[in-house]
Amino acid sequence: MPNEMDEIVAEFLAESLESLDRLDRDLLALERDPGSREVLASIFRTMHTIKGTCGFLGFGRLERVAHAAENLLSGMRDGSRSMTPEIAGTLLRTGDSLRSMLDRIATTGADGDDEHDDLVDELARLRASPASERRATPAATEARPAEHRPAAADTTVRVDIALLDRLMTVVGELVLARNHLVQLSDERDDASLAPASQAIDRITAELQEGVMKTRLQPIRSAWAPIPRVVRDLAAALGKRARIETEGEDTELDRSIIEAIRDPLAHLVRNAIDHGIEPPEERLASGKPEEGVVRVRAYHEGGQVTIEVSDDGRGLDREAIRAKAIEQGVVSADQAGRLTDRQVVDLVFVPGFSTAEEVTTVSGRGVGMDVVRTNVERIGGSVDVAPATGAGTTFKIRIPLTLAIVPALIVTTEGQRFAIPQANVVELVAIGEGELSAVRDAVVYRLRDRLVPVVSLAATFGSDAEAPSAGSLVVVRADDRTFGVLVDGLSDSVEIVVKPLGPHLSGLDVFAGATILGDGSVAAIVDVVGLAGHVGIGQAHRPRVDTIDQTATRRDGSALLLFADRSGARMAVPLDDVERLEAFPRASIDRSGHADAVRYGDRILRLTSVDELLVDRRRDVRYTDDDVPDDLQVLVHRDGDTLLGVVVGRIIDVVDRPLELEPGSRPGVRGTIVVDGRLTEVLDLPALIASAAASVGRSEGMAS
Repeated sequence: MPNEMDEIVAEFLAESLESLDRLDRDLLALERDPGSREVLASIFRTMHTIKGTCGFLGFGRLERVAHAAENLLSGMRDGSRSMTPEIAGTLLRTGDSLRSMLDRIATTGADGDDEHDDLVDELARLRASPASERRATPAATEARPAEHRPAAADTTVRVDIALLDRLMTVVGELVLARNHLVQLSDERDDASLAPASQAIDRITAELQEGVMKTRLQPIRSAWAPIPRVVRDLAAALGKRARIETEGEDTELDRSIIEAIRDPLAHLVRNAIDHGIEPPEERLASGKPEEGVVRVRAYHEGGQVTIEVSDDGRGLDREAIRAKAIEQGVVSADQAGRLTDRQVVDLVFVPGFSTAEEVTTVSGRGVGMDVVRTNVERIGGSVDVAPATGAGTTFKIRIPLTLAIVPALIVTTEGQRFAIPQANVVELVAIGEGELSAVRDAVVYRLRDRLVPVVSLAATFGSDAEAPSAGSLVVVRADDRTFGVLVDGLSDSVEIVVKPLGPHLSGLDVFAGATILGDGSVAAIVDVVGLAGHVGIGQAHRPRVDTIDQTATRRDGSALLLFADRSGARMAVPLDDVERLEAFPRASIDRSGHADAVRYGDRILRLTSVDELLVDRRRDVRYTDDDVPDDLQVLVHRDGDTLLGVVVGRIIDVVDRPLELEPGSRPGVRGTIVVDGRLTEVLDLPALIASAAASVGRSEGMAS
């Protein structure tokens, strides 16, 4: 009998905690729409059920508080009281008190010694307020009591989480055995083994899918507390804000949902504290008095993407830059060389905060650092899209599950490694001579851009020389794309992720290990960790040593060779080129006095290298027949401004010591011999500045 009573109490606790989560949502909804009889009826049923059950189980103090709240709600049902901010706040505090008593019951078996007299008296005062303070609501049909739905009860059952975890572990072992059996079947020419192998493969896949679905939960459980957070924090800061959600039925593994609760809460608090402006400031800027925080979840590319956005003031890059200098995160000289993206990513640096003073909400510089750390710990990434004055959007990309994931098996010097498919963009065969050396790094020209290349053999400490050919696995880490050079590719299989032992926990390039079909062990490559290990991702996490290193390379020896349309060879330092693009002639439009082309969500102004060189500006050198169908364009960035420089054709990227002979004309840094050809090295920023000044003078004289 005691065991049976324990089970009843456990069931009561689980159901009551779920009911209180629903109570918070309903109270916030009723506060926005006080006339909703349906929501009011749901709140009353919740409180009535908790009161009745706790009375049966002998939890008198819990019953007393719930009964006082039920009396107030009864007055609201009969129209003698209506929802007010004061009543909403008191009922929300009542839910918090009930939740704390339930927690005490779970740990001690009793509902505590606190009678909660202040709360009970407050509920009674609101129920018995003078008639002059009452605002009658239109008469409505009294809400019906909760209906019993036996069909729903008969089709659901509560299962202990530990049992689900155990089932998942067993299914993982079954997947490993299945992989081994399939491999044996493929290796042996035995017609009788193939049908059995195929049947086991199919049954295992169905069982795996079923068990994984039992672990999936709607993501709404992760952001259920967010509306309450928005309400309370906005009230505390004297702001007005509401929450809007989309995609709340998107399902994720339970372990993933637990891992993203804190990051989501941090992002929402950050949006209210730093993003949403006070009402008077919003009205002055032409915005509605009430700000909006939107949380959206959706499936994309085998992952789940969560966006947290607001319509607030956005990120002030100059304020972030100044604060970073003030807090010693970067020096003034280093801050001046940061790109806009690097400035924005300073918000993720541990200890950094733009708050003017430390409060209970912000100022300690730990919130955004926790967001990125926790998300990357589960194999996800965080990106930010700021728009000054128009809000900020944080985008989190996370895997569906951490237990069983599809992966690409690769080989390097006889060793096999697994790369999660969620990170793989494409596969490229690399021949001899197709890789180029840039400074101390290796790059590969993938269509219109240069992709950094990482050799697994060199990264993992092999004494052998890095290979110059093989297979290139193009992967994405955060929003950085790079290539992983391997000797060969095996197959794409589903792997069971096994954690590394404590003695290997410091290896940030590995996310775990797995057992392959033949029983051998393969390490799982952590793409984000690998990028950070070799320095590819450092551009997004500015550090003093990284910025200094970048600064010393501004006069480096990496050159982009190209020919103009007459065939003359020229070069520019690779650091002056943002991207390489090819635009069809038909896509070029005239914008004012210059050519332009649509470039993503902006307009890219075009100029030719001949227009930049002073001695060529007035020459008419080409007819339409001389211009190729696709224009080769070097995209140069100056702050937020992009300019496309049209050249004849791209030749190569070379690494040469810049021992230049002095230039013979303006805008030329000097000349150098490359592959036996005399090549002019252009000063692209100076040429662009000179051309802009010349256009300005011409327009001034014309006016």
